[in-house]
Amino acid sequence: MLPALREWTEREDAFSLLMILPPMAFLVALVGYPFVYGIWLSLEHRPVAQPGTFIGLGNFITDFHDPTFWQVVQNTFVYTGVATVLKMVGGLGLALVMNQAFRMKNLVRALLLLPFIVPTVLSTIAWMWILDPSFSVINWLLVHGGIAVRGPSWLGNGSWAMFSLIVVNTWRGLPFYAITLLAGLQTIPLELYEAATIDGASALDRFRYVTLPLLKPVVFIVTMFSLIFTFSDFQLVYVLTRGGPANATHLFATYAFDIAMSGGQFGLGASVALAMLPPLALLIIALALYLRRA
Repeated sequence: MLPALREWTEREDAFSLLMILPPMAFLVALVGYPFVYGIWLSLEHRPVAQPGTFIGLGNFITDFHDPTFWQVVQNTFVYTGVATVLKMVGGLGLALVMNQAFRMKNLVRALLLLPFIVPTVLSTIAWMWILDPSFSVINWLLVHGGIAVRGPSWLGNGSWAMFSLIVVNTWRGLPFYAITLLAGLQTIPLELYEAATIDGASALDRFRYVTLPLLKPVVFIVTMFSLIFTFSDFQLVYVLTRGGPANATHLFATYAFDIAMSGGQFGLGASVALAMLPPLALLIIALALYLRRA
């Protein structure tokens, strides 16, 4: 029995299966079960401390007729789209700079990671002080610089609150983009740049015809991760604004949490959370198709 088992485990396909089984079991236990249970909850009328009643697609129909839900959809797309573009452009710029040779390059690269490695809640609390209407250092600079008589209420006005969230999310996500794209840049052979230079290509031509095509797979991966993280963002938004003022900064995750935990409607909250999956999937598919044709 033991020799036969040993012979079976030494087969490449059997060994691969044994290596895959633990992470698959982990995903099923910690991702698969909550996901399936969330789908079941979304099909029930489930107030807190009461048994659920199956209502089919009733929760999704309620969401469809809820004006706040559609405001949340708009908020999420604006937040995700603008923040992702800013992180992509800024991260690529930082990666190109970090790829150059200069003094203390390793120290600068290490400092670049600070916004990403600091715990989200801790850095967000610091941003609350920075954006506070009474103690804001930004407002102090605006007033004493003669730019404004009185600084805006960054988190008390709907438009300024969304702008502030996008800025904080971009600040936090830039290192992830920059370091990942920097790793991709360092895999591009220098001989390609030398050959392009000999052929008379300018710096812009080398970037357009050498850097971007070879960096495209890395751009796709990092953008996909950024879309997922930004689209489902919770901590940053909930700590800074809790979805306010007047639902101006509610995203799918924060709105679902408020309905389920504050409102006690678990089924309705689960339906809002699940509603983010189709548009997120469409975004990723559209991105993949665009980069394939580019």
